[in-house]
Amino acid sequence: MTTTTSPPSDNFSQAELDKFGALANRWWDPDGPQKALHALNPVRLQYVRERATLSAAAVLDVGCGGGLLSEALAREGAQVTAIDLAPELVKVARLHRLESGVQVDYRLQSVESLAEERPGAFDAITCMEMLEHVPDPASIIRACHALLKPGGKLFLSTLNRTPAAFALAIVGAEYIARLLPKGTHHYREFIRPSELAAWLREAGFHLQDVTGLAYEPWRQRARLTSRTDVNYLASAVKA
Repeated sequence: MTTTTSPPSDNFSQAELDKFGALANRWWDPDGPQKALHALNPVRLQYVRERATLSAAAVLDVGCGGGLLSEALAREGAQVTAIDLAPELVKVARLHRLESGVQVDYRLQSVESLAEERPGAFDAITCMEMLEHVPDPASIIRACHALLKPGGKLFLSTLNRTPAAFALAIVGAEYIARLLPKGTHHYREFIRPSELAAWLREAGFHLQDVTGLAYEPWRQRARLTSRTDVNYLASAVKA
């Protein structure tokens, strides 16, 4: 697991950005290559909604992709800023905003640079399915801490580095069922809850919860679960 600190402008993989950017045109297609995200999104929103007040809250969505969660948060009454480093995804998110009429401030910007501009600006931050795709996940967490108001909440989701996650998220989802494009995930970049907890603690967060997230492709639905050996969600608070 790589944990070396990168300069803010370098904490990304161009190959990862290109990979997800190539999926941009079908991001909002519920039967497209991001089909799993469409199933996960209501559960991610439920998890956040049960732990934070969203109405009139300033919320940041880090690694927003095409805006699935961003728009869902805005529909709950949040004032949403959403950032990503893939130009194709930000473009698609902005276009979908025109279709839906849901107001989200989409920005092509890194979380580290935004932290320099707007420290202490947000009540809550979401960062879903992103940490396992960047060279330095701890840098993302530190930037989120800087961006939150005291008492602000951080919500994360990622994949556990276990044999079960390798079997289901890579072998099963990418190669057998072909639910995801091949190469979507790299096992060595998966994050154990203990590693995530350490980064949160070092950044000044108090970890409040870790809950499993199960995806059931045969039903095209997801649910919360006590099992955290594949996907999991976490919530933390800035002291």
